[in-house]
Amino acid sequence: MPKRKPPTAGRAVVFESPTGERSTPELDTVVMDVIGRIADKWTMCVLEVLAQNGVLRFTRIGELVGGISQRMLTKTLRQLEEDGFVTRTVYPEVPPRVEYQLTDLGASLCAAFCGVWLWAEKHYAQLQSLPKRNTAA
Repeated sequence: MPKRKPPTAGRAVVFESPTGERSTPELDTVVMDVIGRIADKWTMCVLEVLAQNGVLRFTRIGELVGGISQRMLTKTLRQLEEDGFVTRTVYPEVPPRVEYQLTDLGASLCAAFCGVWLWAEKHYAQLQSLPKRNTAA
């Protein structure tokens, strides 16, 4: 059985590298903040749609994501823009044309998150056999 490392004071979760090197409290804070910002299905879906399709208009993003309300898409895009993952460009036309695209930071986040899809593909059969959760609130 591997030897357990003593807990670090004041830290509930301590991230470790595959080699066992512990992260710093500052890095843990940043990681937990990023997870809190992106850990919902709409944010990840919007990021993935933009990663696959490049520059898109609002309506097209909604069509490609599918099942998202205009209100939720607006909220998600605003948050992604505020966080620096997406840029919003407004063209002075009538009617106004607004386009969205990933920033370099957003594109690198998508690349990092791709590992989750690869993991799900590898473990697809096991994941399909998990009991379904009741999502009704």
